[in-house]
Amino acid sequence: MGKKRIIKKEDTVAGDQGSKSPIAVSAPKKKLTSGILYVQSTYNNTLINLTDKKGNSICWSTSGSLGFKGAKKGTPFAAAKVAELLADKAGNMGIKDVDVVVRGVGAGRESAIRSFSAKGIEINLIRDVTPIPHNGPKPPKPRRV
Repeated sequence: MGKKRIIKKEDTVAGDQGSKSPIAVSAPKKKLTSGILYVQSTYNNTLINLTDKKGNSICWSTSGSLGFKGAKKGTPFAAAKVAELLADKAGNMGIKDVDVVVRGVGAGRESAIRSFSAKGIEINLIRDVTPIPHNGPKPPKPRRV
């Protein structure tokens, strides 16, 4: 198999934190006070996008990008973790209040909003824009035998 190597770690500097989490909150690029939070919740995943009032995207995340795989991506717990991450980023940018636009019928829609507001960001309004079919497609003709 070969010879084992032993690598010694050097001492870290006092200001260095050592090991960080895999997804770190970066320094803010813009200073904003309000924004729009888009929550798209499906059965398989939850996507959350934070924009300014004009609709320009500032930051986004999904439950899949946090490391959840398979059926766990669509759970309320995964949606809450995504919302916490974006709430931290929004707090660093100075966002105080958001309007929430919800789309989809997944399990994570309510828990994402709750965990976002629990981080101290005020929610002005919640709008549901889930597409609803009025009549649906035309049914097939009866079979001729």
